[in-house]
Amino acid sequence: MQTPSIGRDVHYTSYGTPGGEYPSVCRAAKITEVGEYPDAVDSVALCVINPTGLFFNTDVRHDEDKAPGTWHWPERVGP
Repeated sequence: MQTPSIGRDVHYTSYGTPGGEYPSVCRAAKITEVGEYPDAVDSVALCVINPTGLFFNTDVRHDEDKAPGTWHWPERVGP
């Protein structure tokens, strides 16, 4: 199990829109804060990198099942 720490690259799963005009997708993100949310295990603050700009969010919960509004570790690619 990896440990979240400041500066680590992760993925954020966006919410998308209820009507599906914008689907829920993974976005690149960087952890900006850890350990500030005592009631939530593996919750962090993120800087999410979108094609149209940066989005800052606090108390983002970890979910490897990639539920909207959560973060997960990047998938490994390659051999």
